[in-house]
Amino acid sequence: MAGRSRARRRSVLSVADGVAIMVGVVVGIGIFKTPPLIAANVGSEFAFLGVWVAGGIVTLIGALCYAELASAHPHAGGEYHFLSRALGRPVAILFGWARGTVIQTGAIAAVAFVVGDYAMQVAPIGPHGTAIYAAAAIMALTALNVAGTRQSKTFQNAVTLLTLLAVLAVILAGFLAGGTRPPAPPPLEPETAAIGMAMILVLLTFGGWSEAVYLSSELHDAPRNMSRVLLIGTAVLIAVYLLVNTALLSLLGLDGLRASEAVAADLMRAATGEAAAAVLSVAIVAAALSTLNATILTGARVYYAMARDLPMLSRIGRWDDRGQTPTNGLLLQGAVALALVALGAATRNGFQSMVDYTAPVFWSFLLLVGISLMVLRHKEPDRVLPFRVPLYPLTPLAFCASCLFMLHSSLVYTGVGALIGLAVIAAGVPLVLLARRAEAPAPAE
Repeated sequence: MAGRSRARRRSVLSVADGVAIMVGVVVGIGIFKTPPLIAANVGSEFAFLGVWVAGGIVTLIGALCYAELASAHPHAGGEYHFLSRALGRPVAILFGWARGTVIQTGAIAAVAFVVGDYAMQVAPIGPHGTAIYAAAAIMALTALNVAGTRQSKTFQNAVTLLTLLAVLAVILAGFLAGGTRPPAPPPLEPETAAIGMAMILVLLTFGGWSEAVYLSSELHDAPRNMSRVLLIGTAVLIAVYLLVNTALLSLLGLDGLRASEAVAADLMRAATGEAAAAVLSVAIVAAALSTLNATILTGARVYYAMARDLPMLSRIGRWDDRGQTPTNGLLLQGAVALALVALGAATRNGFQSMVDYTAPVFWSFLLLVGISLMVLRHKEPDRVLPFRVPLYPLTPLAFCASCLFMLHSSLVYTGVGALIGLAVIAAGVPLVLLARRAEAPAPAE
């Protein structure tokens, strides 16, 4: 079975495919949910756009770090592989456990709840409709990914195009009808403005860019093209987010943003009427499906990497050469995500519960990845690096500092869900002990 887990893996993704998947993971839900919350936590329009620029800079710094790691060490395990090489297999296995039970599966469940929320606006089906739509979306897109990477990437390219068209519609509506904007509100008092909270929301909206590294072993000429995917994708994200938020300010103004609960629909309603708002709601469902599919596609790759270190997981990590997918990993990932949907459905806000559940764990391991870059530079000084992070070591240090800030903030601003997520990570310690036992030398006879 271990041999099956190492089945031949072909390079089936182009740079354009990688960028589409990266953009699809990131652009889809946050930009349609967070701008009003961010506007409520800044004191002026200048500060509103400023936090988006700052979020783009932090994302670019992270992408530069990941570009060096992924170009030098292309592997389906992505961050798992980086952590294993730099900090040891036990740390990597704990990350794999975290990704499979908290980080990725929690993100899948969170995005699925957004699919359900917007689908209910289009076709309500009862009090439990959001959870039903969420579960159905996870099952359908998991099945699509089991069918094969080619099928999944074709769907991804199509829905990413729809997502960008929806974003373009928002941008054009904001700029073309911008003459009707209300006057700017008075600045918030310093004690009312909360720039730290605004940055948390901005970085949440940028979140997901790191998923591209899980495609590095399936990308044509990965050592040369992985950095292109990350840097082009990040440039697209920064440009799109700045244009969208400038358009929102142009039509609604900061006060209008603060008062909005469905900002994209409100903008379209103000610019062109109810019919356009309804069409946009359908487009947002497509956007959420784009994020969900890309998250499912990249998520199960870590099981393949873990199976190479833990023979007991060989069946889970088996690679299907026919579909070029980790089939069993996809099925396990889908099952855990469905369980989290059931858990979230029992709370008042399933999406918020999943954000609380995943945030501290996510930023903890992202910090370790930043540290891994510096450790690998020290441990492997002679390794050829197809891409070198500029201004080393300032750039990775800045990335680590950003992760520390987000880790602190996620612990301060999240609820009991964060404690549940940390408890689930603690439950993965037996896997670490198994890894240590496997690494220990046999006793002398």
